[in-house]
Amino acid sequence: MSATIRVTAVSAVAAAVLSALATAPGAAAMAGPSFRLTPLNSHRLIVSPDGRIKNSTSSNWAGYSATGAQFTSVSASWVQPTVTCTGTTAYSSFWIGLDGDGSNSVEQTGSEGDCSGGTARYYSWYEMYPAYPVNYSDAVSAGDHFTSTVSTNGSGTFTLVLSDTTKGWTHTTTKTSTTASLASAEIIAEAPSSSTGVLPLAHFSTAAFSSATANGQPIGTYNPDQINMASGSTTKATTSALSGGNAFTVTWNHS
Repeated sequence: MSATIRVTAVSAVAAAVLSALATAPGAAAMAGPSFRLTPLNSHRLIVSPDGRIKNSTSSNWAGYSATGAQFTSVSASWVQPTVTCTGTTAYSSFWIGLDGDGSNSVEQTGSEGDCSGGTARYYSWYEMYPAYPVNYSDAVSAGDHFTSTVSTNGSGTFTLVLSDTTKGWTHTTTKTSTTASLASAEIIAEAPSSSTGVLPLAHFSTAAFSSATANGQPIGTYNPDQINMASGSTTKATTSALSGGNAFTVTWNHS
């Protein structure tokens, strides 16, 4: 994902991020970086593995990624996990998207649970590389049920639909991209990263995904990668086997 700034208030961290981008825009070592300045006045950098998934592990992704075909749609439902905050600033994202695994384009939307000063914050967003990510203003709470679809007509037009069926709101966003490779479809729990590396993963207990499809078929049809989130010998989150080819959980297990 591309270098992306979203500012809600001036802070020292925000100023540092802006300064870094001013001196070296788009110069992050990992392809597809996205700075998102959240309502917590802090920075997060969503970085796709970009081919860095090795032996079904990633430093910042857990979930399923289907590759080996052209993907024009992905969909899933999930419940926004409760994040347990202990005073440490930490982050967690839950989303679906096309591309990003082995490609430099990303089209995604999802929900977020972050911690700052012991306080949990929840919100939702979409992102289209290379455009800046956008936060939706609607309220999000722990336990909210989400359904989402990201699809394309194959000619550069993308439709990103995110619904909070608990709160009763839906956003349908239409965007265009001339660089999308349609190389993957993924359903992911993510530990966002900064320009210096992966940020602390918020304690989200378990994220449950269901109705997971790619190209209108259960994602299991494509023999997707079952990805665990790990750094060195430390496992941060584990992904369950698929149930019925379209349901799974991601379980947090490292603060």
